[in-house]
Amino acid sequence: MASPLSPAFAYTVVYVKDVAKSIAFYSQAFGYSVRRLEENHKWGELESGQTTIAFTPVHQHETDDITGAVQAPRSYQERNPVEVCFDYPDVDVAYKRAVENGAVAVSPPEEKKWGQKVGYVRDLDGIVVRMGSYVGKSRQ
Repeated sequence: MASPLSPAFAYTVVYVKDVAKSIAFYSQAFGYSVRRLEENHKWGELESGQTTIAFTPVHQHETDDITGAVQAPRSYQERNPVEVCFDYPDVDVAYKRAVENGAVAVSPPEEKKWGQKVGYVRDLDGIVVRMGSYVGKSRQ
């Protein structure tokens, strides 16, 4: 039985310039289904299994006064302090689809020394998206 103090990871919220465009982009580039897009385009969600990927505007005034304004990198020489990671059975095919649908190629998929195939792209807002093959738990 799970402890009442053991939470389930529920959401990752990505702050973006245009929620509707980001929802459409992630759906086409990475293969997710849209779960919800509010009419006012201030909130959107993708079907992504147990954890929800949600999008909200960079200037979400409802939370600015509570947690502060979102700070975006000033150039591609800097990056956001978050990286979105997706696992795919075929990273090469997924990477190609992402780039064909508007993702900015950063690094094509390559085998890493830890046994994972990984490629990197950027989304519409410059957020780094890591596309990799699934790696199971390590045995100790």
